[in-house]
Amino acid sequence: MKHEKDLRFAIIGCGAISDNHALSIIENGSKLVACCDNVEINAIGFAEKYDIDWYTDYKEMIKRNDIDVVCICTPSGTHADISMEVSRYKKHIVVEKPMDITLEQADRMINACNENNVKLSVISQHRFDDSTMFLKKAVEEGQLGKLILGDAAIKWYRSQEYYDSGEWRGTWEIDGGGALMNQGIHTIDLLQYIMGGIESLTANIGTLGHARINVEDVATVTIRFKNGALGTIVGTTCAYPGLSARLEIHGNEGTAIIDNDQLTYFHTKEKLVDQMKLNSVSKKTGGTSPEINYFGHKKQIKDMIEAILNDREPLVNGEEGKKPLEIILAIYSSAKTGETVNPSQKVEQE
Repeated sequence: MKHEKDLRFAIIGCGAISDNHALSIIENGSKLVACCDNVEINAIGFAEKYDIDWYTDYKEMIKRNDIDVVCICTPSGTHADISMEVSRYKKHIVVEKPMDITLEQADRMINACNENNVKLSVISQHRFDDSTMFLKKAVEEGQLGKLILGDAAIKWYRSQEYYDSGEWRGTWEIDGGGALMNQGIHTIDLLQYIMGGIESLTANIGTLGHARINVEDVATVTIRFKNGALGTIVGTTCAYPGLSARLEIHGNEGTAIIDNDQLTYFHTKEKLVDQMKLNSVSKKTGGTSPEINYFGHKKQIKDMIEAILNDREPLVNGEEGKKPLEIILAIYSSAKTGETVNPSQKVEQE
């Protein structure tokens, strides 16, 4: 029977997020053997850092027989094409968010992985935060009573230099969207994960604070959930100097707030959780590198390893990873048409 140390990983795309994957792989007891980036200096630098082989053509790298799992950390609009090629070589796949930028591409990824009998895990690392797991369990147990209102606020700041740093940034064609698709997707995923599915939404988006981009840098959304609760999503990359992402869940018997990935408030009719308890619930142990917080990535990579070894589905598989994509595409559709949209009905960008 295979063990963690027998699983060998490779990474495609050596940008900033790739360190989260590398450290998570290593600290979970598996081996990182190779990386690829189409910019040679990036590939060389990453390979030297982790003492692994490097490539500039991922199609050459995935021919190797000693690679079991591939982490895809490339620009969003490239994920499906790369995943389909990787799956042909019977490699399991961990892909960064969003899984791609259209539902058609997402379905192609899911189908390719199923046809080739490989597992697909879509990064939604904050589902693995202690704060999220605590709140999910509390909601399922009815501690907050009947859910009434759910709000997600992602009021971040990205400079003009950020968008100018890569030709793909701020484009519909490659980035797939702006403040919601790139920055807000994790909090949007947590909102639907905790509150349940969305019945309908109405949205407005705009490009108000940046030049040379054609995607949204501000968005407001009103929501009706399938359970009858109402909610909002507010997202921006114009809120200088940048606030934390915030999730508020309100029931008729309790309220919970997650701010900056920490459970900062939990009060029900039964109990008010004190700050010491909240700190323990939200404790983060990202690993040996304090400057990089990869706690959630580490737990999700561990889940993928266990899914492979035990031949089960990863907790955030393709179908789960598609849910926030459906919501964000529905937001874009509503903003374009001015109509109320049901995210469960297939919506595509034009």
